[in-house]
Amino acid sequence: MLFEGYIHDFLAWLPWNREDREKRALRALVEQKRRVMSKEDVHKGSAAIVRQIEASPRFQAAKVVMLYYPVHNEVDLRPLLEKYYHEKIMLLPVTHRHYMEVRPYDGEDMMRRGHLGIPEPQTERYRGHIDMIFVPGVAFDHHRNRIGRGGGYYDKFLRGHAGAFHVGVCYDFQLKNKTIPHSLLDRKMDRIITPSRKISH
Repeated sequence: MLFEGYIHDFLAWLPWNREDREKRALRALVEQKRRVMSKEDVHKGSAAIVRQIEASPRFQAAKVVMLYYPVHNEVDLRPLLEKYYHEKIMLLPVTHRHYMEVRPYDGEDMMRRGHLGIPEPQTERYRGHIDMIFVPGVAFDHHRNRIGRGGGYYDKFLRGHAGAFHVGVCYDFQLKNKTIPHSLLDRKMDRIITPSRKISH
């Protein structure tokens, strides 16, 4: 038993496990701060980001855009869904046990809660090219690294859609000056948008 304890301690302090601990600690800290935001601050911050997105020539030219359904006070991009789904293909994620797919948004009447409790479109799976992907996250840094919700769905999905333009969206307090823990499997964003800032490569 003593030997097994030494092995456990050794494995826990391997560099990749230390990185995972740091990620979990930062995720818990920032997630807690976001969850206690007021509705007014969520609306104000989200609206500022939506305005920046709508003013972007890249978004204006995009024909296929992937958004997400916000949970726990995440930046709310749903106004873009309602405004543009008649003129662009607006996609939302559908999560399965080990992977994520996307389906076109076709109005709130076609939404049902998925196995993670997040509303998902009941339309057919989309398999074509995506121009822009807007990515939620718990924390980002100035090098465009991202810490997500912890499921790994987005990192895997983004690797399969490297040709799309990846945009992370978050509130100002979620953008860290210090480099956040990340690995080679984590996908960098092409751009990060906060209510007051925009960072691109």
